Amino acid sequence: MQVKVFKTIKGKEPLQESPLIQVNDDKGIEKPVINIVPQVEYQEIEGFGGAFTEAAAKTLDKLGKENREKILKLYFSEDEGIGYNFGRVHMNSCDFSESNYSCVDENDETLDSFNIDRDKQSFIPMIKDAMKYGDIRLFMSPWSPPAYMKTNGEMNHGGKLKDEYRELWSDFYVKFIEAYKKEGISIWGITVQNEPKAVQKWDSCVYTAEEERDFVKEYLGEKMDRLGVKIMFWDHNKERIMDRALVMMSDKEAAKYIYGLAFHWYSGDHFEQLEMFNRLYPDKKLIFSEGCYEYSLGITDTIKIGERYAHDMIGNFNNFCTMFCDWNLLLDEKGGPNHVGNFCDAPIMADTKNDKVYIRDSYYYIGHFSKFVKKGAKRIGCSKWTDNLETVSFKNPDGTIVSIVLNRTEKNIPFTFRLLGKTIETISEAHSIGTYIFSL
Repeated sequence: MQVKVFKTIKGKEPLQESPLIQVNDDKGIEKPVINIVPQVEYQEIEGFGGAFTEAAAKTLDKLGKENREKILKLYFSEDEGIGYNFGRVHMNSCDFSESNYSCVDENDETLDSFNIDRDKQSFIPMIKDAMKYGDIRLFMSPWSPPAYMKTNGEMNHGGKLKDEYRELWSDFYVKFIEAYKKEGISIWGITVQNEPKAVQKWDSCVYTAEEERDFVKEYLGEKMDRLGVKIMFWDHNKERIMDRALVMMSDKEAAKYIYGLAFHWYSGDHFEQLEMFNRLYPDKKLIFSEGCYEYSLGITDTIKIGERYAHDMIGNFNNFCTMFCDWNLLLDEKGGPNHVGNFCDAPIMADTKNDKVYIRDSYYYIGHFSKFVKKGAKRIGCSKWTDNLETVSFKNPDGTIVSIVLNRTEKNIPFTFRLLGKTIETISEAHSIGTYIFSL
């Protein structure tokens, strides 16, 4: 057995390979131990990614050619980056667009005016450039229908889809997917609606659980099935996963169209909600579809932001999540552009005035997972003796074992891995994350 170790330690160079660790025979040590049990397999991992937004694309366009390629390589190259293979796109505008916009003219009752001309300016070129590094599965999420289809007459501030426009709005999804296909871009999946419970000052639309269920059952499901496009529902915070799932999944005519449930992190951990969903619906997928750090929260320690990512990823994967997708791939020096001033952090930030790129700690913390846990990996059994460390383990398709260990404490914590009759003594430094790769 050989072991490689990559660590990010506060105050030191991130994601660096450490010296090889000595492997010994198991001499019966009881603690402090992290056990890895590869014979116990759980869910299959589909991959990792981030969101292509108008904000990300416009920011990328303001950089020089060298930095443009650098950013795409950092995300999507397996060898020189962190190996993303998923991406999210928005249909119509979202908060991280430069303004509200729709793919159709206002009051168009036929969708004859449908076009993706705005997306062709920056958005689609960014996606195509990223695709040069490998296959990317894209899923699409709408933030709001056009204003005339909504009860409040605007794209922002919530409102609902008018009943008389449910057919037309479902046709809108088809038009969007077909338009992207003509550009050589396949849409693998969709979420029904981004954050369907939130009335936001930006692009938003509210659905009750019953309204989302009926929209899938009566309008959207058959059309997406015909196109071979996966449907994920909810696309909102973990705390209400079961509230929504019990409504959607109890209806067989709606549930037959559902590939899985998408979720965000903004209301706290609630990892138990994921486990409950999997227990009731083990054949459906759990997809983390958005998370970011909002500047309004006031944290300036970027290591803590990175740790928040890793903590959430470990908790999600340990409770049957199959895919991780971050929010904006790139933002500018203000944390935008954003048409409502909801500025946020991203794993890579850019100073567009001086053509500079800044890689945040969150990029490296995500990379400790996405660079080493390959598509098709299985989560495997592991256990630990203390809550001071957080850990999750995987078995890659090539048979290598990957274990990720997070230490958010102020103390160095020595411990021993125990795996297949062998032990590996090591240490988890204060405020560090380590990825251990075992070649059997």
